[in-house]
Amino acid sequence: MTDNSMRLDRWLWAARFFKTRALASAAIAGGKAHVNGTRAKSAKQLKVGDALRVRIGPYEWLVTVRALSERRGPPKEAQLLYDESSEGRAARERLAEAHRIAPTPTYEGKGRPTKKDRRKLELL
Repeated sequence: MTDNSMRLDRWLWAARFFKTRALASAAIAGGKAHVNGTRAKSAKQLKVGDALRVRIGPYEWLVTVRALSERRGPPKEAQLLYDESSEGRAARERLAEAHRIAPTPTYEGKGRPTKKDRRKLELL
């Protein structure tokens, strides 16, 4: 590895997008990370200036790599590793607001079947 590049899964871990490198690798293998518009593998070498699109759950992060770090530091340091695009942040905040105001699904069933109900089900 050269000094000016770093593995994608290590960078995502160091930038605190994922809690472990294994989770980062699994997300990358599942197609949740794109580098410069193309789907990437875990061993993809990142450089400063690369554009990343990372999907975590329903949210999508559009970031540009600003720095590389070999270690995982506190969240304040991790935020210095990337610049988030304003349109990506706005879209993520709109989606978060939509989730916040959406009604929560409620269960409308009658609950657990009684012993009598289970016996009727067994006869069918």
